[in-house]
Amino acid sequence: MKPLCLALIVFCALFAQDPQPPDPWPRIGESDPRLPDGKSQKEEILKADHKRNLEEAAELAKLAGELKDDLEKNSRYVVSIQTLKKTDEIERLVKSIRGRLKRP
Repeated sequence: MKPLCLALIVFCALFAQDPQPPDPWPRIGESDPRLPDGKSQKEEILKADHKRNLEEAAELAKLAGELKDDLEKNSRYVVSIQTLKKTDEIERLVKSIRGRLKRP
C-alpha cells in the first residue's frame, strides 16, 4: 500500500509542474526589431496595414453601393452572376480587413 501511495505522489508531483511556454510575441520596447533606416519594424507594419485597411474599406463601400443598386434594379427575385460575384468580393474584403485588425 505504501509503495503505491508513494508512486502516486511522485507521479502527481511530476505532472503537477507545468512549464511556462515561451512568449510568442515580444513585448513593446523589448528587443523591438529596427529597419535599416532606424524606424521600428512593428510601427511600419501597422502603418502599412492601416493604409491598406482604408483602401479596402473604400473599395468595400463602393461595392456595397453597387450591390444595393443592383438589388434595387431587379424587380424579380433573381440575381445575376455579377451580383453574386460582388457579394463574394465583399466577403473577401471583409475577411481581409478583419484578419489585419485581429492581429496583435
